[in-house]
Amino acid sequence: MGQLDWYLNVNLKVRHLRLLVAVYDFRNLRQVASNSFITVPAVSKALGDIERALGVKLFERTANGLRPTAYGESVVRHARIVLSTLNQTAEEIKALQNGSAGKVYVGTSPIMVSTIMPKALTLLKQDTPHTNVEIRENRMSALVQELQRGDLDLIVGRLPSKSDTVGLREQVLLTPHTKLVTSPRHPLAGKTKVQWSDLQDFPWVLPPVGSLLREPIENALARHGLLMPSNYIETLSPHLIRAYLQFNNAIALHTGDALHSHADVGPISALPIDLNLVTRPLGALWQSDKPLAPSAMLLLRCLEQVCSAAVKTVKAD
Repeated sequence: MGQLDWYLNVNLKVRHLRLLVAVYDFRNLRQVASNSFITVPAVSKALGDIERALGVKLFERTANGLRPTAYGESVVRHARIVLSTLNQTAEEIKALQNGSAGKVYVGTSPIMVSTIMPKALTLLKQDTPHTNVEIRENRMSALVQELQRGDLDLIVGRLPSKSDTVGLREQVLLTPHTKLVTSPRHPLAGKTKVQWSDLQDFPWVLPPVGSLLREPIENALARHGLLMPSNYIETLSPHLIRAYLQFNNAIALHTGDALHSHADVGPISALPIDLNLVTRPLGALWQSDKPLAPSAMLLLRCLEQVCSAAVKTVKAD
């Protein structure tokens, strides 16, 4: 066994991992020392010992503080995963002692927060009341980074492109049909035929730049010879979109009736126009090399039940 393998397998301790993550986050030895309740020389010595044992430089000393090298980025990324796994292990042990399935950390998108997720959480709590869930809402790109760092067990939302999910496993939950909608009082509402050119002069509700639906709608507009709207708001919130349409002659994207039941917010009218957007389905993502915790498995099963019921409801209607 070489020096590097020996150190990683035998001598590297959890406290070393915590120190490296702290150095990475603070980039300043004084702050690391203050938050770790040790002296600056002790932090410096410990970091030096780790670097010598690994045989590589993890951080460069600069005028603006410490800067991670490529080796440092790699080691800290894996350190976060190890620490996250240890924390989850402790939570699972406590949960089993208390007769529950533990806690699951889920990242999700706005469309899931207001539709599928509440129903799945209700099912979960009915079956296992002591299985707890922490939900973090963000854009998919940010959530994928959290998942890869080990900060999340599961992501639920519109699946990103395959190139952005290397090392992750995905499961399709639902393939909703995306359409253009307005309020029932919109000048185009109720028409049996609408051309793309008819959309040009109206305000829009667009997905934010960088969101998974933004590029497809930009491509669709360009494909039909339309400029990007100059009068618009940007949001992914289904409730806000539906409510905003009631007060404006705006056009918005709507992702499938299987997901929505917002009659209290206001009715909407679908335009008879074929979007033909190239989008990916809604689904779940998790690390392929890390088995899902029991709590995450339970939530995934509840999500599957809710999505299956939503599809059956639409077919029945």
